[in-house]
Amino acid sequence: MEDKKINETAMQELSETLAACTDPLLIEDFLKSLLTVSESAGVANRWALVRLLDEGMSQRNIAKELGLSLCNITRGSKELKKDDSPFAVMIGEYKKLNS
Repeated sequence: MEDKKINETAMQELSETLAACTDPLLIEDFLKSLLTVSESAGVANRWALVRLLDEGMSQRNIAKELGLSLCNITRGSKELKKDDSPFAVMIGEYKKLNS
């Protein structure tokens, strides 16, 4: 399998544009248009698993609830525990929005 390289300029443009948008429904529609159904499901499940990990749910229960492999959940767990984890920062932003 060939490693895919990220177009860093395009990623930065996309990130800046999403950060500037204040319409969550537009962002959701955009993501659903940009990504395939499978990619959208993957992104949504990754977000769900990180939120569930943050809430303290066990990896085995997350696997059952979301139908994900323990490998995917372990990866999310490791990312969440890193110093200056972008996952943890985004969970913090989510919590601010929903408190």
